[in-house]
Amino acid sequence: MSIKPFEAFGIKRRTSIIDSVMKKMLFTVLTISLFSCGKKDIPKSDQTELYFPTSQNWETISPSSLKWDTQKIEELYDVLEAGKSRAFLVLKDGKIVLEKYWGKDILNFRDFDQDAQWYWASAGKTLTASLVGIAEQEGYLSQKDKTSQYLGINWTSLPLEKEEKITIGNQLTMTSGLDDLVPNSGSIAPQDLKYKADAGTRWAYHNAPYTLLDQVVSKATNTDFDIYFENKIKSKTGMDGQWRWINNDHVYFSTARSMARFGLLILNKGQWENEIVVNESFISEMTASSQDLNQSYGYLWWLNGKPSYKLPTIQTNFNGSIIPNGPSDMVMGLGKNGQFICVIPSQNIVLIRMGEDPDPSPVTTLFLDQIWKKMNEITP
Repeated sequence: MSIKPFEAFGIKRRTSIIDSVMKKMLFTVLTISLFSCGKKDIPKSDQTELYFPTSQNWETISPSSLKWDTQKIEELYDVLEAGKSRAFLVLKDGKIVLEKYWGKDILNFRDFDQDAQWYWASAGKTLTASLVGIAEQEGYLSQKDKTSQYLGINWTSLPLEKEEKITIGNQLTMTSGLDDLVPNSGSIAPQDLKYKADAGTRWAYHNAPYTLLDQVVSKATNTDFDIYFENKIKSKTGMDGQWRWINNDHVYFSTARSMARFGLLILNKGQWENEIVVNESFISEMTASSQDLNQSYGYLWWLNGKPSYKLPTIQTNFNGSIIPNGPSDMVMGLGKNGQFICVIPSQNIVLIRMGEDPDPSPVTTLFLDQIWKKMNEITP
């Protein structure tokens, strides 16, 4: 199986085409900002107790019982199918309201269904962020720690004075100051980790510093990253799946239902049934603006409803929400080719989409906005 290196939004990172990509992005984003319909205001969800699946059996709730427009659901499915989706799932109060599959599995062997696995791409960054939080709550590390404390000196090509400014917190917030436009931006080799700005002074979406968090967690806990994840998140939530190295990227593969389980954990502020998996205080920090350079970014989570946002490879600040039709309190894991995990606390909703690249646009968040435009027509 051969899969190209994963980056959020499916943006090509070759510097030779950045100018043309930027022009397309600027035009498309400005068009969305000016002409898209605003999201529908939906009343805040009552304090309904969340349901947690304890096995492969998962309780469902009918859309009609929620007074959702069932005819519009079919229109939503048409949009998803046209966008090369493989899986789509919506939870309400932890129960499955919508679940639909299309096409073949990743190896093209059999029909895609609830047991078929797909890649998370950069949506998997949310898993790593949560695991860093667990390591911190267990006393293994602090976000304020210098990265070199775990990776050793000269883990970059920076002068030592500059390298020592980079912390775990910078890795979590995409503010390492390392150059994101080097020819091989996913490489974690020191010669490819070059100085662009002092840590904390520049926001830039950059896979390599994020990927190195795996080594930080492993060194801090003295446990293999995959095993630590298995013990601390996967086994506690009943998730399936596994991490795989693909070129420079550590990519998680799982079923859509497992992605939904993780979304449910975040929706319940880090608690699975009666067990605290991730401290609520860390969940709150992780899903809030982590710095002023890009207000729509937390700790490896994207945030809707903020005054402005930046996109990968571009230093421009765009006004408004990154998903104009989406709920203002929505937090998101976003991965290449439209891997989406959306958590909406005000509605007790988790929305999942897995699939191929939905359109030729360089920013697949536009497809997520289309999904939410339809969702707004469905929900009362």
